[in-house]
Amino acid sequence: MKTTKIVIFGATGSVGAYTTIYLAKLGYEVIAVGHRKSDNGFFADYGIPYYSVDIIDSQNFSVLPEKDVDTVIHFAGAMPAHMCNYNPYRYVDSIITGTLNVLNYMQKCGADKIIFSQSISDILYKFGSTTPISPYTDKHFPLTGDHSIYSICKNAAVDIIEHYSAQYGIKRYILRLPTIYLYHPNPYYYVNGSLRWMGYRKLIDNAIKGIPIEIWGNPKNIKEMVYIKDFTQLVWRCVNSDSKGGIYNAGCGHCVTFEEQVDIIRNLFSCGKVSDIIYKPDQPSSPQFVLDIENAKTELGYDPVYDCKSLYADFKKEMDSEPFAKLWGRKEDYKLL
Repeated sequence: MKTTKIVIFGATGSVGAYTTIYLAKLGYEVIAVGHRKSDNGFFADYGIPYYSVDIIDSQNFSVLPEKDVDTVIHFAGAMPAHMCNYNPYRYVDSIITGTLNVLNYMQKCGADKIIFSQSISDILYKFGSTTPISPYTDKHFPLTGDHSIYSICKNAAVDIIEHYSAQYGIKRYILRLPTIYLYHPNPYYYVNGSLRWMGYRKLIDNAIKGIPIEIWGNPKNIKEMVYIKDFTQLVWRCVNSDSKGGIYNAGCGHCVTFEEQVDIIRNLFSCGKVSDIIYKPDQPSSPQFVLDIENAKTELGYDPVYDCKSLYADFKKEMDSEPFAKLWGRKEDYKLL
């Protein structure tokens, strides 16, 4: 029986690395592709070949397999969270041109399925309600801020993929991603070019130190909390599907209030003293949103299993063991703030 061959672009990133290892362990023939010149030998430890490819340059693709590829997973491209100095051309080049190059590579290597990560920025205008947001909601983009041109480019990439699907019969699985919770040794990200703590990583840091944790705004606001190991299951469901694909929300199926999340964190990560909670109702509330994942369940068989407590319990194990240290470094390498 032929083993499915999968090329994964963006394999050195947080979501890409977990996905690559997960699919390899399931027995797929996986080829890791990243922008980094070296993966430090990480993927070879799992029997996975690694190729350094700049997807902006179509000539770079010549190092990749030219036949017998079944599926392409495309998680590559510039992101606001990783951009220190704002440069909108990086979004245009890596997301729009890069996606076009990936699609043209698919035609050359015979791949007939693409799995693509869409940004949740396209439905930010629907946030603030507890009504589940449909995966078929019209795409928009933020008019201001560091996610504006990024979202425009992601939307354009989706449209290009839809064109290739209609024109050439490529099966496309567009996955709309909220924050995917996972352990990475770097707890920081960029907001409009300024380095900041990721919100939930600061909560964890406070809990470890026994420092009080503030809950701003409405403590009952709910949100999606999707763990990486549920997300990789969703990707596998797409790989395994015989359908023509569609657009799917990467949701968890069991939203949690900010207050519940804080209580779980302060108890689970405490090293002795449990952090007190300080309520700040006069401050802005955390974003509230719920995603409709019904089509992912019925069409793909997606079955998310991690709730907030089991998510953070597994996160803590990963934080202690640091399974991707060879690729990403260790927590002590990122002491910046």
